[in-house]
Amino acid sequence: MSITRLVLRAAAPLPDIEKNSRFLFIGPHPDDIEIGAGATAAKLAAMGKSVCFLICTDGRYGSETVPPEELIEIRKAECIASAKALGVTDVRFLGLCDSGFYSEAELIEGIAGAVGDFKPDTVFAPDPCVTSECHADHLNVGRAASRIACFAPYSGIMSRYGTDPAPVNALCYYMTAKPTRFVKTSGYLKAQSGAIFDCHKSQFADGSGDAIKIYLKLRALDFGLRSLKGMAEGFRVLGTTQMHCLPEAEK
Repeated sequence: MSITRLVLRAAAPLPDIEKNSRFLFIGPHPDDIEIGAGATAAKLAAMGKSVCFLICTDGRYGSETVPPEELIEIRKAECIASAKALGVTDVRFLGLCDSGFYSEAELIEGIAGAVGDFKPDTVFAPDPCVTSECHADHLNVGRAASRIACFAPYSGIMSRYGTDPAPVNALCYYMTAKPTRFVKTSGYLKAQSGAIFDCHKSQFADGSGDAIKIYLKLRALDFGLRSLKGMAEGFRVLGTTQMHCLPEAEK
């Protein structure tokens, strides 16, 4: 590790996620939060933290057998039930068309509005810098969330989006290849699994979730071993200092 990175770690340590109070989880589709960070969301809710889910697209193209307009309402209901299974009752929907059929401005303004209204100190979103990620919605949402998380504390900027500032001090990327913070999730994996496979039946009714179940267990074990936390979820975390002009903050 370079001297610069060592100095930065000492001078600007990464935020301790679990010490914050208000958490906005942003998902491209109705099941992404649960897969990427469901156990963490359940833990935070159980700790009495304020947790809100924001779902950006309607998931209408998530089935080859159910008509898109019918699937929209199915997936919305599944998402509400899934969030409830994790202990989360504040679920919001932007209702943008699945698979990138929306403008960048619509997405950014929608996320800004939710951030200004809920006023989180912590934002979770998919990592837009994963080189293997090809889904437009994951990339678009990750980039838009990054933009708003950086600008959220500035009233002048947020007013341009027609909303209020928010005290965001931590941006946590899930579905990341480079985790820098780990949350111990022992005791919450069952809730995560139930939220995914018992609630999102339109996506996993045919047994296609078996591989994902194995993956989630292996990921939790891997992250747990890395962090000596037993079972864990990992996130690439940025504080306000790391969000701007500090390439050395990259792991």
